[in-house]
Amino acid sequence: MARISPRPIDDWSSAMQDALTAFRPPGSGEPSSPPAEGRPRAGNALGTFACYPELAKAYLTFNGHILFASSLSARQRELLILRVALLRRCEYEWAQHVVLGANAGLTSDEIGWIVEGPERPDWDVLDRAMLRAVDELLERAEVSDSTWAELALHLDEHQLMDLVFTVGAYETLAMAFKSFGVEPDVDLVPHLPVNTGAWVRDGLQHKLKEGQ
Repeated sequence: MARISPRPIDDWSSAMQDALTAFRPPGSGEPSSPPAEGRPRAGNALGTFACYPELAKAYLTFNGHILFASSLSARQRELLILRVALLRRCEYEWAQHVVLGANAGLTSDEIGWIVEGPERPDWDVLDRAMLRAVDELLERAEVSDSTWAELALHLDEHQLMDLVFTVGAYETLAMAFKSFGVEPDVDLVPHLPVNTGAWVRDGLQHKLKEGQ
């Protein structure tokens, strides 16, 4: 059950409309965004933000950079977000980004490998290092020297910064979605892990810090 009831779109204030404009300014470049027709509606998430438009504008301005202007590729961004969603057991975030990840070029096999983590042998060197960075950031709020050195062989300074802030942005969002009880939109229900079995895999439990 939602702890904060999302506002129906017809009840969104002009301040919330301003927040959406800040999220995705007209004419802004979208080098890393998926096509609009393949993007989940996120009605309950945005409806929850609509309860506090000033906060929505502040967060969505930041999140707009992550989604539409990041120096990372869309595929890299979604790889990071899905690992955050998994480790924080945020079902809404996972289901939404399974869709966005597929649009960004992640295969169904790769989405399954995200559950298994960076030690899955099929990952290339950069993907493995990016997944390891997520694990380290969520465990101790710092990328280790060895992982940073591996990332720096492939990513420039802006990309390294975007990596850390992407993980932080979606860690924050996972906290909000879970604490506020944001319920999945109808279009996300088929992608929830409870319906797909995505999180029921050998070796998962020792990688997770919650749900034990």
